[in-house]
Amino acid sequence: MLDTFKELIANQFEAAFCMLKTCIDRCSDAAWDAPVANLKFCQVTFHTLFFADFYLGQNADALRRQPFHRDHEPFFRDYEELEDRAQVLLYDKPSIKTYLEHCRKKATEVIAAETAESLAGPSGFERRTFSRAELHVLNIRHIQHHNAQLSLRLRIDFQQDIPWIGSGWRDV
Repeated sequence: MLDTFKELIANQFEAAFCMLKTCIDRCSDAAWDAPVANLKFCQVTFHTLFFADFYLGQNADALRRQPFHRDHEPFFRDYEELEDRAQVLLYDKPSIKTYLEHCRKKATEVIAAETAESLAGPSGFERRTFSRAELHVLNIRHIQHHNAQLSLRLRIDFQQDIPWIGSGWRDV
């Protein structure tokens, strides 16, 4: 049962990341800084990846200590996502794509390392008072929530369709 759950969660993370990558790839320069709800397209993509990365960690303190974050300090700047304030920083597409690949790799590694005990245990995050298994489901739902926002904006404002990507897709 554990292997089935881990395969299911890994596949759903990959499908969600594939859809996000498709939104990024199909986003024109004109759309990149255009509004999506109360943020810009580039800010929504960063926010989505930032919290995917955050919740794939063991706890809130682990985020900044990751080698990827230390190696890309200028990209993360002041970690405004962790503050209770409006996001103002903008992000370039190549950096976002690099961050996406980091998150994809991290998801694969984290899910592979989970055990029945770790999945049944606490999430590791004070605000998330449920199991680590449920945290992974919440994380995927968050990615897909923002994928829906991004794809809707691309369709309505820029006539770009984003296909549904299921768990069997690879290398998108």
